[in-house]
Formats: sequence, C-alpha cells, structure tokens
Amino acid sequence: MAFSSSGRVATAVLDIGYESAGEPDGVPVILLHGFPYDVRTFDEVAAGVAGQGGYVLAPYLRGFGPTRFRDGATLRSGQQAALAQDLFDFMDALGIGSAVLAGYDWGGRAACIAAALRPERVRGLVTVDGYNVQDLAHAGEPAAPEWESTYWYQYYFHSERGRLGLERNRDELCELLWRSWSPTWAGASAAFPASRASLHGPDFVDVVIHSYRHRFGLAEGDPRYQGLEDLIAAQPPITVPTVVLESGADGVGGPSAAEDRDHFTGPYEHRFLPGVGHNVPQEAPGAFTDAVVGLLSR
Repeated sequence: MAFSSSGRVATAVLDIGYESAGEPDGVPVILLHGFPYDVRTFDEVAAGVAGQGGYVLAPYLRGFGPTRFRDGATLRSGQQAALAQDLFDFMDALGIGSAVLAGYDWGGRAACIAAALRPERVRGLVTVDGYNVQDLAHAGEPAAPEWESTYWYQYYFHSERGRLGLERNRDELCELLWRSWSPTWAGASAAFPASRASLHGPDFVDVVIHSYRHRFGLAEGDPRYQGLEDLIAAQPPITVPTVVLESGADGVGGPSAAEDRDHFTGPYEHRFLPGVGHNVPQEAPGAFTDAVVGLLSR
C-alpha cells in the first residue's frame, strides 16, 4: 500500500477516517472514492502523486471503512449535499484552505460540487465522466433503454427486497458491481477483497439505500443540507482548472462526458480512456496520476 499513515478527524457530524501520503508541506491533494469502493482504489495513484510533491489525503466517505457518525440520531443520509459538506468539513478540520480534488462516482460528485460552489477552495479538479452532479429536478426523466438496463441496482435499492439484498449479500452484490462496471478489468475479483471490510461498517447499508432513494425523490433529505441542495439545484458551472477523464468501457451506461462541456467555464481538458471501466484510478492509475500531477502547479 502506498499510503504511509492514517488518521481521524472530528467534524460536527462525523469522525472521518483517512489515509495520507507525502510531505505535509506539499500541495494538498484530496482523493475521493466512490460506491462500492474505498481508498484502496488510490494506492498506486497516491504513490505517484506524492512522488511529485503532492500531500495526498484520501478520506473514507460516510458509511465506509472507519468513518463513523457521531450521533446515533443523525439521519444516515447519502445525498449529494451531505457528501459535499463532508468534504468541506474534512478540509476545515485539517486546516486545508484549498486543494486539488480528484474523484469518481460518489467522490467525483462531492469534488464537482465543491469546485462549483466554492472555487476558492479548489486549486484544480479531476473528475471521471464529467459534470458529476445530480440534477434532481429532472431525476424522473427516463434515459435510453440500454442505459436504464445498467441502472438495475439503483431500482433494486428502491425496494425493501433490495435493502435486504445489500444487507445480506453485500460482498457478492458489490463484487458483481465491480466486475460488471469494469468489464475489461481482469483483476476486479482479485482486487475486491482488499476493499471488502470497508463495506461492512454499521452505517453502510443505510447510507447507500438513502443515496439511491433520495436521488429519485423517494426519500427526504437531511434538513441540515437543504441550503446546499438549493445551491446545487441551480447546476452551477465549474470555473476551476479541470481535467475530465472519460471511461471508454464503463459498464454503467450514460452520455459521453464530452456532452457536459458547457458546465465547465474555466481551463478544461477532456481525456478519453479506451478500454477502461468505471474504477478509473485502480484500472488506469497512470492516467489518473498524470491528470492530478498536471494540476499541482496551477
């Protein structure tokens, strides 16, 4: 593993576990994982970025790994505003004024929201598959049928049957997602066990189910994040220097990241990664590292 140390920081809502690499006087770089992954996805990336002068921090998202809610009464929300606020709180707790943010899936969503709403805190952004911000006002609009078929897990989680399936069969289900979302990655099953433990925290199921229900209007959000949700609803542009990485073999359907171009009004680069699936930093660590390192001097 490339991370050299681990730690925990307390915020108003969470005790956030994280891993780090590099020297603390380096350029802060925050790497943000997705569902159903964890910080192991960044092991190779962390080594490369730290070697180029970055101070790398990789927090475990709410519900994952050692990150814990501080109050048993707090709604186990997985809504996008909660993920973004967790990122701001994490930076505040560590005294990080601004950082390069890089992420995919849930983590990429938090990074995109942070870049859009608080650009003064984001030196640069690496986002997989473009403007990764949910447009909740249009969540009920159907997508192309071939894309919809790859979203089966989301609709599964809308039901009690799906919640129980995630609770009882989480290893089998999450490994299936790893393999189906990265159909060209022969190493998915071999890599999964290193992240398995991070999916067995006490809040994992509740956070995941809330996330996939809230985004479709099937669950209420936590009122503490409503102000942030209102700002996100305007779909604000991203003005910071950005590298968009597009997976060429993502098993989750959707439009090309190039179609999001109008959401980015600052320096922008789009890089297409043929043959790479959903878990870009673990499948193509060199490409992900290069994108991050290119932003360190911004």
